[in-house]
Amino acid sequence: MAFKMRQSKFRHVFGQPLKRDQCFDNIRISKSSIESLFCAVNPKYVGIVTEAAGGGAFLVLPIERTGRVERDHPMVVGHKGPVLDIKWCPHNDDVIASASDDATIKVWQIPDEGVLENLTEPIVDLEAHIRRVTRIEWHPTALNLLLSAGADNKMFLWNCGTGEAILEIETPDVVLSMSFNYDGTRFATTCKDKMLRVFETRSGDTIVEHKVHDGSKPAQCAYLKDEKIFTTGFSRMSERQYACWDVNNMSSPMTIEMIDNSNGVIFPFYDSDTGMVFLCGKGDSIIRYYEVTDEAPFVHYLNLFQSKDAQRGIGYMPKRGLNVNSCEIARFYKLLNNGVCEVIPMTVPRKISLRSGYISSKKEKILVKKNVLDPNVPKAKPKLGGKAAPQSQPAKPAPSVAANGAVETPKATAPAHVPAAASAPAPAPVQQPATPPQPAGPTLPADFDAQALQDDIRKLKLIVKAHERRIKTLEDKVAGFEANTSEEEDGEAA
Repeated sequence: MAFKMRQSKFRHVFGQPLKRDQCFDNIRISKSSIESLFCAVNPKYVGIVTEAAGGGAFLVLPIERTGRVERDHPMVVGHKGPVLDIKWCPHNDDVIASASDDATIKVWQIPDEGVLENLTEPIVDLEAHIRRVTRIEWHPTALNLLLSAGADNKMFLWNCGTGEAILEIETPDVVLSMSFNYDGTRFATTCKDKMLRVFETRSGDTIVEHKVHDGSKPAQCAYLKDEKIFTTGFSRMSERQYACWDVNNMSSPMTIEMIDNSNGVIFPFYDSDTGMVFLCGKGDSIIRYYEVTDEAPFVHYLNLFQSKDAQRGIGYMPKRGLNVNSCEIARFYKLLNNGVCEVIPMTVPRKISLRSGYISSKKEKILVKKNVLDPNVPKAKPKLGGKAAPQSQPAKPAPSVAANGAVETPKATAPAHVPAAASAPAPAPVQQPATPPQPAGPTLPADFDAQALQDDIRKLKLIVKAHERRIKTLEDKVAGFEANTSEEEDGEAA
């Protein structure tokens, strides 16, 4: 019987690191021992957790300004303890959240021109955890919602517009990883007690609770489409393994396979458009990638990318930041121990149709989508726990490569929803008068949503009130400080 090789559109996907001058160099990467990625990327910036005296800090670098980073480059500072996790907001490329060992979460607004001086004032402080905050994750469809987990065995769902926790969940042990499903109605967690739990986002109720890996080392999870969950962890013999689970039937895994005997934690990155899962291990020099399908054994090995340098952390670029001109389907930002952030595009060797957003060969087509919120597309406001899926559009060709060799990425098309510095909604477009002139007065478009406008105004009022309370608190503190200073001066004069 002849052996028949499985057909796949992605069997020949390969990674090719960019040259040294197209990467970032001279970065003091964090030396924290916590199992974190230390890097977050979006189409506009790359954020990297760094070593800093006197508290936690991280760098925010424009994606196109590659090369050597000055030692005194301005940073985002403000935490009193080391920064443990950072995540860019999926709806606004200028907003980033950071979690710290000081038990706080801060949301930052990056200026349009970038960080030109140390950024010390966040737009929102989220304080409810009593021990260090280890994980944060933005909601994929609802604006301004952020999920956090800490060493106090608690998770909070925050409304970053008002700075209030709208949901509190107690867990039996420390949460090691979190992942929302495609529309944000559920999220999965792995805990130190070796259990995988799935929660309802609206109520916080536990839907599924099951042991996934027998090893005591940290397990990670990624929520796939069709109510499947991909996990990585360790066996009882400390062998690294991955597994795929069906949320509706957790009695046994759909598939479970050993990887190797290394001891680094493996982080999964899932691409919902192609169905690919990339596995990146801390301390590894390898990035493995698999394809998840509905055919047994459900997770199919494709290939691997290998380099000589081990990765200390890694960042994964969202789809809307990729360069479709070069058939790019993924891009990683790999932090090395020598202070370099290496850029690794993953490319599929296919011809590309620039009009349709398809990468195609003679018989195959690969749709490359971008999950964005397009302000020009009418849509209902997603509600917490609702069924609104992320809005997608075909990826458009990126601009040509810059003169210095750096890849120029397109600007984000997402609307600017800034949690605590939002501006008024843009007015609806006014139809131009025809010939002969029509009666004066603007004409509202047919898809004008008055309810959405009222919701935005209500949110802005809440933000303004929160700022007024904060200003009042700061004024009281300043007044108290001035009073104490006056009393000390009077005492010295006497």
